[in-house]
Amino acid sequence: MKSTVFHNIFRGFLIILPLIILLSCRKQAASEKAPEMTAGEEKEMLLRVNKFLVQKDVELIESYSKRRGWNMEVSETGLFYEIYEPTQDKKVEQGDIINLKYELSLLDGTLCYTSDEDGNKIFRLGKSQEISGLEQGVAFLRAGEKARFVIPPHLAYGLLGDENRIPARSIIIYQVELVEVKSPD
Repeated sequence: MKSTVFHNIFRGFLIILPLIILLSCRKQAASEKAPEMTAGEEKEMLLRVNKFLVQKDVELIESYSKRRGWNMEVSETGLFYEIYEPTQDKKVEQGDIINLKYELSLLDGTLCYTSDEDGNKIFRLGKSQEISGLEQGVAFLRAGEKARFVIPPHLAYGLLGDENRIPARSIIIYQVELVEVKSPD
């Protein structure tokens, strides 16, 4: 009987001892502060994180495009685009007034906005409130052309999304048709 009591106490001690050690280590680690970063170190860390995120976005876009058989080109800024119905019509120039039919969706297929619901986008190229990826993509087009733009977050709605239908850090897809291009009068 005495050995059973001793055995139960010993087993309990073996269970409690690691918990005590673990908790004491946690308290010690929590009480130690992380070393302060200099402004230069912080900037360098943020640059590394940003480069990593941009590279992951590129990999996702390339994989997505490849699975769909899209022949995408990539601009210097990282915009992926494909003009799949070219024309020989008027080329877009900065300052032109653009009339654009569109569908905007996420990589998972969620349809966010369309010209059928919200009307065509009409804006002055280079002087609008449109996202930079859309402006850059439209600048490659001629009147009447149909194209797709796969726009990474840094050229789209960034870290916050549009705070409506587009989530934070979303890669978006624009399917567009450039209905009309007017030179400013």
